[in-house]
Amino acid sequence: MVAQCFAQAEGNNVFGPDHILQVDIDFYSTSYWNELLSEYEGEQNYIPAAITIGTEIGTTTLDSVGIRLKGNSSMIHPGNKKPFKVDFNRFIPGQAYDLLKKLNFNNGFRDPTFAREKVFLDICEDAGILAPRATFAEVRYNGESWGFYTVVEQIDDQFLDRSIGDDDGMLFKAGSNFGPGSNEASLVYEGPNASDYGDAYDLKMNESDDWSDFISFIEFINTSSDEQFENELGDHLDLQAYLRSAALDNLFANLDSYTLSARNYYLYQNTTLGRWQWIKWDCNETFGSYAFGVPGDMTQLDVEFDGGNYDRPLLERILANENLKNAYLAEVCELRELYFNSEYLDPRLDAVQALIQSAVYNDDNKMYSNADFAANFDNNLNTGGPGGGGGPGGALYGLHSFVADRSAFVANEVDCSGLGTSGLYD
Repeated sequence: MVAQCFAQAEGNNVFGPDHILQVDIDFYSTSYWNELLSEYEGEQNYIPAAITIGTEIGTTTLDSVGIRLKGNSSMIHPGNKKPFKVDFNRFIPGQAYDLLKKLNFNNGFRDPTFAREKVFLDICEDAGILAPRATFAEVRYNGESWGFYTVVEQIDDQFLDRSIGDDDGMLFKAGSNFGPGSNEASLVYEGPNASDYGDAYDLKMNESDDWSDFISFIEFINTSSDEQFENELGDHLDLQAYLRSAALDNLFANLDSYTLSARNYYLYQNTTLGRWQWIKWDCNETFGSYAFGVPGDMTQLDVEFDGGNYDRPLLERILANENLKNAYLAEVCELRELYFNSEYLDPRLDAVQALIQSAVYNDDNKMYSNADFAANFDNNLNTGGPGGGGGPGGALYGLHSFVADRSAFVANEVDCSGLGTSGLYD
């Protein structure tokens, strides 16, 4: 059956007030797990299943939806609790749930608390930063409890229409390289041909397959004079929105992003604005969890960190320009005052912990223990991994302490008086 429309806008029921979805996936094939693994390693085709989704307002069952595994580093998760994607209209055109065509289910990789991505994305929504919405779900495969997941909105034409009212432009996704290195979506100019960029970026939407505007934007970032860059960047990019997005990444030490790993973002060419817009993606390693190649304490990450030894020309040139840097720092100051402080985040983190604790404890397939879940809201946790946030050994920062320490560090480092935009947004 086609799901009933619970709300006027796509996903308002799924991504409404804090709740936990109940999701039962019933695969038609008895060998579904081997098929999922085989497709992940091969063509990444979807396999069919029925899905039942329960919320506080009712339960809906849909037949013949598509399921496939997804992800990169999150597929390292031990056991069978892998991230996956649901395509409601893969086999039945027009089928949807809460008017949505797709949903992503993330497995809590590198997050014992399961709170990092949800809390960060909620702040993005409140702060007017383009990013998907998120909620939670308990998932069962063919009647077997499969685990507790974070459910994340798909970045597609529905997201664009809902969030900015424009879905006719080009949508590019940064590629899925593993950490700083080859095939980075670094926005470094590689030449005039689309073939020079195909390994680093994926064109996700627009039938014309015309990369010329995207390449011209990258060329401007890299080859414009300093004066042109300052005066004309806002003609190419939704500048204040990007500065706000970059500022939030820095505050939360979200380095599995353009800032360091050069991935986990989209660029959309808004045909109404005539400018590119930045969209966040895959935010599970916020709160300093990702620090590949960055030694030291993430609570004291340089507020003007621009990728260090790695080429990140967009961020580097912004921070090298006095007026652009001041506009960026103004966003840092505002976001710290509004959101990145213990007064705001402590009760929010407490609420999420209370909401999900029972469901997390019932997840026998999770990557971390119940004790890890409880401890990591307050205390650093040494996970024994190959490095990462919090120092050697894969330690993960306690969420409350990270916010308190980093917010205090930023307040001490940045003089927020007198910062302005110098007409950059006029």
